[in-house]
Amino acid sequence: MSEQAHEAVLRVEDLSIVYRTKRGDVKATSQASFDLHPGEALALIGESGSGKTTISLALIRKLPKNAVITSGHIHYQRDGSVQDVLKLSNRQLREFRWKDCAMVFQGAQNAFNPVLKVRRQFEDTAQSHGWTDKAAIRERALKLLELVRLDPERVYDAYPHELSGGMKQRTLLALGVLLNPQIVILDEPTTALDILTQRAIIDVLNDMQRQLRFSIIFISHDLSLAAEMADTVATVYAGEIVEIGPVNDIFYRSLHPYTYGLLTSVPTLGHMQDHLQSIPGSPPNLINPPAGCKFHPRCGFATDACKKEDPPLEQDIGTHLAACWHKDRLLESRKEPV
Repeated sequence: MSEQAHEAVLRVEDLSIVYRTKRGDVKATSQASFDLHPGEALALIGESGSGKTTISLALIRKLPKNAVITSGHIHYQRDGSVQDVLKLSNRQLREFRWKDCAMVFQGAQNAFNPVLKVRRQFEDTAQSHGWTDKAAIRERALKLLELVRLDPERVYDAYPHELSGGMKQRTLLALGVLLNPQIVILDEPTTALDILTQRAIIDVLNDMQRQLRFSIIFISHDLSLAAEMADTVATVYAGEIVEIGPVNDIFYRSLHPYTYGLLTSVPTLGHMQDHLQSIPGSPPNLINPPAGCKFHPRCGFATDACKKEDPPLEQDIGTHLAACWHKDRLLESRKEPV
């Protein structure tokens, strides 16, 4: 294990997950591995159904009942102590959630109990983890609400319906870090918000991370969000991490055709595009995925080798890894950076 891996607050190793269905086992995640370091922001990008949310739910063991983790480890480190999240008892898991690792789910509109004031929801969260002093809870909550640029007194004593969508999202962010977790997982943090509110949420997240120093894992379809917020980007396709590396490497020197396809399928301000390039075909059936590289039916670089053998996730330069037999051909084909 490398020195950098020793420093990781979270280390996911060969995580494989299937969903048991009547039609067969859906291979939702296959041999996913990555490290998350202190203060790092890791983005998981990919199409809907690629396995991003499944990976994040596995980290806090909130998978649906028909999900089975067939292999892998999730090692969490705090204050020099390392534990496997998959082996935590129910009591330990209750402590781990929110105190060590918090998840802000997609859709702030539905995240709060509509008949309880925001104050009560902060109190219930804190008290379920051993806080008994309501004055201390209030003081902590007001500081966090101020940090997310809200009027703390007004919001703390409001009902959820009295807040706008952007205010709810920021309140949810404050609630997520109430117990000072080391890791915060964000599932589509700017979904269903207008562009100005999205900008405000990004600024708030940057401020929060700088002051509270937590690590972030966030799931997003928004590549511009990943480009701005992430230190590391992992591309997920058909349940596999097919490329992972520093954000600049991923955006300007992507080594996997799927990552490159995602980048060229969105408009940019850098140069004119008469037509956007879409990725042909559809994601594979994960009950019976194709042999070899799962992306080969949609890939313009595919050869017979791609159809026979799944390429390993191999190091290119530094911490940039990609699972493709034809990385050099992809680089040669690119005339200019995205």
